[in-house]
Amino acid sequence: MYKFPITALLLLICTISFAQKPRARDIGIPFDGTPGPFNAITDVRGVEVGYSTIISGKGKNVRGQGPVRTGVTAILPRGRNNNPVFANWYSLNGNGEMTGTTWITESGFLETPIMITNTNSVGVVRDAVLKWFVKTGWYKEDFWYTYPVVAETYDGFLNDIYGFHVKESNAYEALDSARSGFIKEGNVGGGTGMMCLGFKGGTGTSSRKVKIKDSAYTVGVLVQSNFGAKRNLTIAGVPVGKELKDTMNYEFKAPPSYQPGDGSIIVVVATDAPLLPHQLKRITARIPIGVGKVGGRGENGSGDIFIAFSTANPSAFQREDFTKVEQLPNDLINPLFEATVQAVEEAIINAMVAAETMEGINSNKAYGLPHKLVMEVLKKYNRVK
Repeated sequence: MYKFPITALLLLICTISFAQKPRARDIGIPFDGTPGPFNAITDVRGVEVGYSTIISGKGKNVRGQGPVRTGVTAILPRGRNNNPVFANWYSLNGNGEMTGTTWITESGFLETPIMITNTNSVGVVRDAVLKWFVKTGWYKEDFWYTYPVVAETYDGFLNDIYGFHVKESNAYEALDSARSGFIKEGNVGGGTGMMCLGFKGGTGTSSRKVKIKDSAYTVGVLVQSNFGAKRNLTIAGVPVGKELKDTMNYEFKAPPSYQPGDGSIIVVVATDAPLLPHQLKRITARIPIGVGKVGGRGENGSGDIFIAFSTANPSAFQREDFTKVEQLPNDLINPLFEATVQAVEEAIINAMVAAETMEGINSNKAYGLPHKLVMEVLKKYNRVK
């Protein structure tokens, strides 16, 4: 049998590593807590993430033609394995959408992938998920019903959002490309055309490892980040937004109703800790602390909607049989609260660090976070050497 040379394997690992865009830790931004090997939601075993990214055209917006800056993100809690997970959700400010949450509240289970796209594409993505179930034989029964979970944020400042460019095929692509391991960040998937805290936003991820008594657990986070006013941008406790208030500001003509801070953030938390739905609700209620640490305020014009699920208790979902489940005691849950806050904070900054300057419709522009200037500000405040 041919053995793969260890030197070649190391070279492959390094190549994959260097192919990733710089992340917040790579440029020297400090964070609390210990991440998993990928520092991603995929550090939770079984979780897979896929994208469909749509970028085309430039210049004046022609409805239906573009420019297009949008996409779809898919998160599969147990990969291709159709096995529902305990879940729950929370809304900090409800100026947004996440379908399927009524049944999650009622049943305690998440029975579908989680999809994230732009505001006007929730419907087509939801319908596509149902058709993907039929196409792939996701449900083995002849009779079934389900409520796909699809969330959104608004990308209409950079994308021809009323051109309805997200199609069923894009949802299929996101679902079919889902994988574990390292995942892309920044201008990808549903986060392609998003803006955040005065700079380009998008998709970001992070994770934390925790130990509770003799057991090790992982908390993973994925965000679609499109919220916040620049004046509130805070990185590693430093008021970066105030320091860079006259630097690389958005270039677009805002409608009369626009207020700084309008936008949205969707946060997905995964864990392998044995949490029941009411405990996952408690996890989602801690997400706003992480959002607030970077500058989110849950503004009136922002849809801040969060969901958490646990991959523990794989035999929990039963239709006819009784089952037993394992539960972490509430008195031991604090490390998971802290891990959630830490991972949310880092995932948002990772999204901004990875995002690149993007010009969209009518030459509107959102600038990528200036890495060098950020580090200079952190040095000025003695946050880093």
